[in-house]
Amino acid sequence: QVQLVESGGGQVQPGGSLKLSCTVSGVTSDYYAIGWFRQAPGKEREKISCYSNRDGTTAYTDSVKGRFTVSKDNAKNTVFLQMTSLKPEDTAVYYCATTPWWGVATLNLIYDRWGQGTQVTVSS
Repeated sequence: QVQLVESGGGQVQPGGSLKLSCTVSGVTSDYYAIGWFRQAPGKEREKISCYSNRDGTTAYTDSVKGRFTVSKDNAKNTVFLQMTSLKPEDTAVYYCATTPWWGVATLNLIYDRWGQGTQVTVSS
């Protein structure tokens, strides 16, 4: 069965950096997408990024462009979300998710397998 496990969350000061990991297991195809999402208390879940495993393309929502970067370690089957220049409004529980996908990265996907989430707190 497909499983996703996030790690790397924690507390950081404004302007700092964190690197989240999403380790994927049980996916038997090379054609899938990994999405990163976040949900702050009292707010709706927000799409952050998409990584297409088919061609390595990425897509980001405007609020994180230029600050967040997605990459993958194929040997470890792990997708990373490198977050820099963090702001208090980045505080949220961050989730990764996966779905079968054959195209380039796009934020307009519906995901069917989710990780458990990891807390990121940006505070001085």
